[in-house]
Amino acid sequence: MSKKRALISVYDKTGIAEFVKELVKLDYEIISTGGTKKVLEQEGIACLSVEDVTSFPEMLDGRVKTLHPMIHGGLLAKRDNQEHMTTLTEHNIGLIDLVCVNLYPFKETIAQPDVTQNEAIEQIDIGGPSMLRSAAKNFASVTVIVDSQDYELVLQEMSSTGDTTIQTRQYLASKVFSTTSSYDASIARYLSISDSQELPNDLSLSYTKINTLRYGENNHQKAYFYQSDDNKAEVGIGTAKQLHGKELSYNNIKDANAAIHLVKEFEEPTVVAMKHMNPCGVGFGKTIHEAYRLAYESDPISIFGGVLAFNREIDADLAETLNELFLEIIIAPSFTADALELLEKKKNRRLLQLDTTKSNQTEWELVSVSGGLLIQESDTVVDDETQWTVVTETLPTAEEIDALKKMWLVVKSVKSNAIVVGNNHHTLGIGAGQMNRVGSVKLAVDQAGDLAKGAVLASDAFFPMPDSVEYAAKHGIKAIIHPGGSVKDQESIDVANEYGIAMIVTGTRHFKH
Repeated sequence: MSKKRALISVYDKTGIAEFVKELVKLDYEIISTGGTKKVLEQEGIACLSVEDVTSFPEMLDGRVKTLHPMIHGGLLAKRDNQEHMTTLTEHNIGLIDLVCVNLYPFKETIAQPDVTQNEAIEQIDIGGPSMLRSAAKNFASVTVIVDSQDYELVLQEMSSTGDTTIQTRQYLASKVFSTTSSYDASIARYLSISDSQELPNDLSLSYTKINTLRYGENNHQKAYFYQSDDNKAEVGIGTAKQLHGKELSYNNIKDANAAIHLVKEFEEPTVVAMKHMNPCGVGFGKTIHEAYRLAYESDPISIFGGVLAFNREIDADLAETLNELFLEIIIAPSFTADALELLEKKKNRRLLQLDTTKSNQTEWELVSVSGGLLIQESDTVVDDETQWTVVTETLPTAEEIDALKKMWLVVKSVKSNAIVVGNNHHTLGIGAGQMNRVGSVKLAVDQAGDLAKGAVLASDAFFPMPDSVEYAAKHGIKAIIHPGGSVKDQESIDVANEYGIAMIVTGTRHFKH
């Protein structure tokens, strides 16, 4: 009986010599290529070269070496098909029983900021995926390994029974097709001509699992956290560095993501408190200390157990203040050493470091639905304030305009129907997710209480009835901003004029369902 043969060609050579030494002990003959062959031979492992097998030289700077019938015939032939086996004999093609290949680092290459297109293209692996796919298609007879984490599994089974089980080979084959699919999706995304072009009919997405979560929204639901392989993806929760605390939960990740998106909207020192996917307090200040105080004062009840996002460094003085409150997560661009030492005293609190001053955002948002996927452009539009129109007899003051601009940015992050009441220092009341707009107005205004007098109000969409404007006016709101566009806009304008309040129409809606 002839020896079994293994073809070894890996870019990442971690653990490969040790793995192959064990294969040799199991009486495998080794075929290898290029740099892998050199590493194995330096370890005293005898190898056949691919040229020895194909009787054909490597060419085109290594672009063509394993794309040959002597290789793929040995991988694809069905062992239980007599015609296949006769063909191999006629052409003197030997079987290949194991393939161990990992791919050129295309994803890592395009992640480099200054990479050229030529450099990226040279890292598109052709021979590797071809060998992997051939071996994986024939998993009935061939063991295929694309992940060094599987070396031990394969060796254990071979040492025990002389071969891998069909179940293991099928598992390894599925892993190959997942890997090559993700690899190809990254290449397709990189080579797309324009970010603004229409999406293709067949959409391939590439994500890498970075964590198995304890559970999902509820503890009976399984959940996983994947990071986008898109080199153009947003710097966000998927790239945050966790400095301290227990593992993030599914709900933690969603809240943290929402807080990050909102805090990035502002250049001045800003603090966002997020709770259940809605902001409960947003504060602005000359310093980050002042911004935190105002965010806290926005809603000192709801902030308890919330997620806080800062767009400035946290120092020791601020850390001492934060330690007075139970908080699930604190996100900031940086922490001083003293601040980190203080905040780490709370064992379970998560501390995330992320540059929250960067405003780049993903081009597309993806939402799963039963049996499908919804994709839309992210709501990253920057409103053209020159197109805003004051539609009332009363004009807003400079202070009110400043407040209206800030609340207009906040309302984008509130679940519709969305209403935000505030001033140019912080939010005072937030109404979210109500089935009618006047319900959200009442929630926001009532939460603001007496502070609503002299405050401004932002609405993510138009007022279908004038009752919302009337309720706000009766409780002291002095200026309103909304998109307009209702057939009853004039009725709302008339109410605003009746109460002497200012109203700005932007022409841009910011629903967040």
